Amino acid sequence: MPITKPFMTSLRFTSTMGAGTGTGATFAIAATSFTNDAGAAATAFPGSFAFYNLYINGVLQSGNTSTVTTTAITIPDGDAENGGTPLIVEFVIN
Repeated sequence: MPITKPFMTSLRFTSTMGAGTGTGATFAIAATSFTNDAGAAATAFPGSFAFYNLYINGVLQSGNTSTVTTTAITIPDGDAENGGTPLIVEFVIN
């Protein structure tokens, strides 16, 4: 039986904190507020992925900083950040 290497790729989405809504624990940013690597508006986040990384102002955040669904990323207390703070969400897909 041949050995098959796993296929890995990543998808990155960018936005700013100012695109979020809600306050405190309910602060969330819709997937449609992000753009993809091609600069096109995102329609949804991937439904299946190995893991994701969240970068706030270019700094990788710990795993308990956020939760993600296909429609939004929730960042508790993210509303306390400056609205111009950049975000990158990177999904690693296998």
